[in-house]
Amino acid sequence: MTYAFLEQPKTLRRLETWIGFNYRRLMPRKVSPTDQRSVTLRQLRYLAAVAEQLHFRRAAESCGVSQPSLSAQIQELEETLDLRLFERGRSGVALTPAGREISARARRILDEAQALVDFAAGAQGGLVGVIRLGASPTLGPYLLPHVVARLHRQHKDLSLYVREAAPRDLEHELADGTHDVILAQIPVAGAELYTARLFREPLYLALAEDHPLAADDAVDPQDLAGMTILSLSPRFQLHEQVDALCREFRATLSREYEGTSLDAVRQMVGMGMGAAFVPALYARSEIRLRGEVAVRPIRGKTITRSIGLVWRRSAGSAPAYRKMTDIIRDICTKKFPELTIDASAS
Repeated sequence: MTYAFLEQPKTLRRLETWIGFNYRRLMPRKVSPTDQRSVTLRQLRYLAAVAEQLHFRRAAESCGVSQPSLSAQIQELEETLDLRLFERGRSGVALTPAGREISARARRILDEAQALVDFAAGAQGGLVGVIRLGASPTLGPYLLPHVVARLHRQHKDLSLYVREAAPRDLEHELADGTHDVILAQIPVAGAELYTARLFREPLYLALAEDHPLAADDAVDPQDLAGMTILSLSPRFQLHEQVDALCREFRATLSREYEGTSLDAVRQMVGMGMGAAFVPALYARSEIRLRGEVAVRPIRGKTITRSIGLVWRRSAGSAPAYRKMTDIIRDICTKKFPELTIDASAS
């Protein structure tokens, strides 16, 4: 994880003063009154990097410093704490039991320090600085271009870093601090997470253009009985929803092929290998202008998935994320009439 605030010298000095003042409460060892050394945020940052990489050179590269500089700071930290944090040997680097505990505490301290900086930035100007947004590939490419364009026009001081990943990976990466906020299908489990609901997105049945059911403007639920349904892999929440729909309509979820992307699933549908439930934004962007696949609603049924913006409750930038939530809802209201805006939170 990268802690951007450590690159700001003034902020670093202030927070290091705070760390030194509160040192006895933050670390498990009693400090001698004559010991004038204190733990620095830079040392904690290097500790977290080595604990993550388990390799001093790679940790140094991730921190943008030389290996000797990083090693010297780690050694000084060990001397200050009077603890051995790493076992070094020919087979590599491993955390000692004390090292595991100290590195876990270090990450919490770094997260709290970053939250202080984020809160100050958010309180002063709203959407400013850097926000790392994780997005599901079943959603991001079809919504985020509109969001990024609006943010670029209206918030010049904001840098939005977007990274796509499967929803299950996004959840873990949000928890470990890789992302500040994620855009994903909900619910996302975790008492430490806050979810701002954005909208409900319809799901349509995708069929090969020459499929007999494609001749009608909607598909009767009973016609799905026994039909082979293709889906994404279980790493996507959409997979669970499609599995439940198959049980409801007595369709057969294909276990032989699980797609890694909606495009792959669409291509299989176009080859007549089965049907698939696809989200409305994807259908609008990638299917309706193509001739090999048709999309149809299920007659008498409203099938949707819920989409939300999710962040850690401890995040200092919550006001900025709420502002982003309002912007996304406004964009969806104006550009995507098929979506149902949901203004609730959990």
